[in-house]
Amino acid sequence: MAVHPPGAVRGALPGAVRGAAAPDHRAERHTRRTVVLAFFADSGYPARVDARRSELGQYLRARRALVQPEDVGLTREPGRRVDGLRREEVARLAGISPEYYLRLERGRDHQPSDQVLVALGRALRLDHEAVDYLRRLAHAERRRPEGVVPPGLDDSVRSLLAQWSHTPAFVMDRNQDIILSNALASALGPGYMEPGANLVLQMFSEASRQHAADWHPTAHRVVAALRLHAEPEDPRLQEIVGTLTLQDPDFARIWARHDVAVQRTGVSRHWIDPIGWVEFRWQNLAIPGSSHVLVTFWADPGTPAAAAVAYLAAQVQQGTARRQPVAGETAVG
Repeated sequence: MAVHPPGAVRGALPGAVRGAAAPDHRAERHTRRTVVLAFFADSGYPARVDARRSELGQYLRARRALVQPEDVGLTREPGRRVDGLRREEVARLAGISPEYYLRLERGRDHQPSDQVLVALGRALRLDHEAVDYLRRLAHAERRRPEGVVPPGLDDSVRSLLAQWSHTPAFVMDRNQDIILSNALASALGPGYMEPGANLVLQMFSEASRQHAADWHPTAHRVVAALRLHAEPEDPRLQEIVGTLTLQDPDFARIWARHDVAVQRTGVSRHWIDPIGWVEFRWQNLAIPGSSHVLVTFWADPGTPAAAAVAYLAAQVQQGTARRQPVAGETAVG
């Protein structure tokens, strides 16, 4: 993710400036909460005050609108005005009755069989991860909620990160809030790879939009990962979605697609003096028994990234590993 500009408050919303007088945000919070409730109701996440639309139904509608007749071997008749597929076309492709599919979209049937869900996934051209997500939505009432507060980090994870003197690593939760990082990660990504930072908010900051390479596909992946792991009733998730919906039309458009995806591995860019721009490979590892993810960075021997790790590790050991972030750096790209 791109970093906050100099002077920005770590972990605050993009644009917050250190030392500025604190305004009264009560009206803003009220507006944001109103938008959150309305937006979640329209996006498949029913608010407590308005559960008119089911998550499953909204997901089916959103995905149906993205599949074109030609994608599934159907002929587009002249003058067709429907965005995507019609309900009866999805039903026919899935081998179910139009009436039953209509009940699913309207939230009137909450117990579809796995056979039906797989058939719907095939009709809507969903990948394996999206079909699993469809199962989660269909079985939401059975799994929810014993609460949305995830378990805390095991001390062994903290010890592991502390002992990795040549491996930058941090832990994030399902909302992509960074909750733990080791010294080398803090040196590699000051401010944006440290506790208090949020990768989604970072992605939609102005600095990231202007300088990050391949911003649009990266933003889509970040939002898809947020939705995949989201718990709709989590106040922190509602805060992130509500804030970005108010501030960023691109986020609202991407979120409304209902894409889901697992981020497993990739490449991120960092500016390291005196080496210059360096690309690191990263890997996400699920922490068993929790919703937390361990993100590790590594470099192949003999590469500029390996030289950067050695340089930063020496600075960490000497206690001099603080540097200013540079626009265009990314945490997970």
